[in-house]
Amino acid sequence: MKMKSIDEKNDDLRPEYDLSSLLKEGVQGKYANRYAQGTNLVLLSPDVAKDFPNDEAVNEALRLVIQLKKIPGKRRRNLLIN
Repeated sequence: MKMKSIDEKNDDLRPEYDLSSLLKEGVQGKYANRYAQGTNLVLLSPDVAKDFPNDEAVNEALRLVIQLKKIPGKRRRNLLIN
């Protein structure tokens, strides 16, 4: 069996497609701003995910943690123990 050259392996476009007509309507950088803003995805462990049905529940819990961090040390420990 003869191995394909590198050019043959990378060319997935069918010969009947005209690349110049496919790209005529395209807009360069259409999603560049959205991409630059970035996305923050976090995978929750299954045991944690079952207690948080949606993203708003996770955000609410994290906001609470942030608020707890702002409470001075001794008072915070008392709140967490009780």
